[in-house]
Amino acid sequence: MEVIDHGVCRLALVSVRKGPSEQSEQVTQLLFGDHYEVTLVSEDKKWTHIRIHADLYEGWINEKQHHSITKEFFEQINHANYKISTDLTSSLLYKKSPLTILIGSIVPISNSELFRMEEQFAFNGDSKSLGQKRDFEFLSTIAFKYLNAPYQWGGKGPFGIDCSAFTQMIFKISGYQLLRDASQQANHGKKVATISDAHPGDLAFFQNPDGLIVHVGIILTEGKIIHASGKVRIDYLTEEGILNSETKIYTHQLAGIRRILTNN
Repeated sequence: MEVIDHGVCRLALVSVRKGPSEQSEQVTQLLFGDHYEVTLVSEDKKWTHIRIHADLYEGWINEKQHHSITKEFFEQINHANYKISTDLTSSLLYKKSPLTILIGSIVPISNSELFRMEEQFAFNGDSKSLGQKRDFEFLSTIAFKYLNAPYQWGGKGPFGIDCSAFTQMIFKISGYQLLRDASQQANHGKKVATISDAHPGDLAFFQNPDGLIVHVGIILTEGKIIHASGKVRIDYLTEEGILNSETKIYTHQLAGIRRILTNN
């Protein structure tokens, strides 16, 4: 599709939908600072079709929530090592108005101030450089911040998130870019032969009866896994799959393990 405009999210959270309607299924979300290309506008001019730069995911956002930027600014964002927020919520002063943003938001502050100065940002919270790769200890600390976050299809925030968004966000905050869906993430990194070869921080993938990858989680220490199923929770991982720590029933069938962390 031809790119007709560029944009960046200037709200805490924006739903990206399958079709140009509020009733349409949410397929993912934008967090503050996510930038995207515009490829289409609905006939009634109320909906904007976008392609998110970070993972190439596509969908529709309400035109009222679209914040247009120049192609030059879009390219600057691509090459800037901005900060990414690491607190569950942080406060931002944007154009002299307070705004609460969520963990994993991109804050346009870097050593070289490439963003438009007239936007007037003031950030109060913890963050790290977006491109800085961190180890399992950091990754697990971030993952635990999402504990008990409710499962939400298409969600990407700490108050509603799905399984692949959970892994995508944890790794993004830790300095690694993953695609959006579990089936796509299953092609990242290096294959780990068996569960006994797995390291903490590896991704474990799970399949349905048809053999399709439908779930993903992050392997922890002592045979445990953290994943989003009903809520972000910690369960046991065996060669068979995920053993629910409360019901002692297997809920997901193990399909494979991939190593993403370069220092693992």
